[in-house]
Amino acid sequence: MSSNNKYEALYRESRDVCGTPFPEFAAFFDVYEKEHANVLDLGRGQGRDALMVAQHGHRVLGVDISKTGIRQMLEDARREDLEIVGVVADIAEYEIGESYDVVILDRVLHLFEENARIRVLSRALPQVIPNGFVLIADMPSNKPALQRVFDEAHTHGLR
Repeated sequence: MSSNNKYEALYRESRDVCGTPFPEFAAFFDVYEKEHANVLDLGRGQGRDALMVAQHGHRVLGVDISKTGIRQMLEDARREDLEIVGVVADIAEYEIGESYDVVILDRVLHLFEENARIRVLSRALPQVIPNGFVLIADMPSNKPALQRVFDEAHTHGLR
């Protein structure tokens, strides 16, 4: 992802580059009833969503290409004794090895060109357990293409 250097520099300048989690994501986890869920947070940045999710008692794997962002997330997680694992990897290439109750893609897909964006989502969907959730915050202009990925997965019996 070409924006890696930009985000590395931003993360070094401030620990709160992206602000707080979206109210919609926070509201979801406020009412999410499953306990100790496995959550995959792709394109994690500094971990704002991962930290919030882990504060709700869930296990989180955060994946991001930024070493600084992952390091900061893990430092914050250790301070709060939260169950978070961090992996430094490009989510366009990352091999998701297990299944998850919830997958989060928060303002990351728009950073990719369309084919890569679709590939990231297409590779994540099969890793979501039946009746699991995918939370996406992205550009409205990307919604039709992302919806097609969900429709295709449904057609093939994934959801």
